[in-house]
Amino acid sequence: MRIILIRHGDPNYEEDCLTELGHKQAEVAAQRLLEEGIEEIYSSPQGRALQTAEAFSKASGIKDIKVLDFIREIRFGREGELYDNKWNPWNGTDKLIWEGKSLQTDKWREYPLFIENYATEDADKIGIEADKWLSTLGYEREGLYYRCTRKTDEQKTIAVFNHGGASSAFMARVLNQQFPYMCSLLHFAHTAISILRFDKTPGNLTLPIVELMNDSRHLKNVK
Repeated sequence: MRIILIRHGDPNYEEDCLTELGHKQAEVAAQRLLEEGIEEIYSSPQGRALQTAEAFSKASGIKDIKVLDFIREIRFGREGELYDNKWNPWNGTDKLIWEGKSLQTDKWREYPLFIENYATEDADKIGIEADKWLSTLGYEREGLYYRCTRKTDEQKTIAVFNHGGASSAFMARVLNQQFPYMCSLLHFAHTAISILRFDKTPGNLTLPIVELMNDSRHLKNVK
């Protein structure tokens, strides 16, 4: 199975929709995605992701967009300080690097940046729910890997339209990396495309192969 993660286009966060530029990006990304043999479309319930998914739905003729509530964008901040940049995990991981702190320790939740931070809660939830969702696709988590429980080795490709933070949390879980490390490593561009491929052989344990990561070359002429 191939899972293609696509970040939404340029957004108006206040209105939770795409800007004029974002719609152009979504249309160009949709044409690029036609090359991938996508059979099913999934999306975050948030408007900017759904509108990006709708552009591909229109281009591909796949009308059904399945909504995945767990892949909505993560929040950051604390109660009364929601979206205060001092709790922003992308900015904050840069500071941790400057201080020489490890971003790959499993004790990252004990760093002041992540204590009582909604980003921690939401990233952990995405990890838990990602495993539940993958099990419905025929991949059961066993320790660090996934057991293919599908009955045939037929290849299948699905698209998941979502968000930068959600993609980082999803990647952290399935690739066995720590969330802060993925935040620092992956600053997803708008409509960036990333592809994970799971072993399709029934019964096999699999660690997903990264076919493509954070590719936005389709946007080089979009203004």
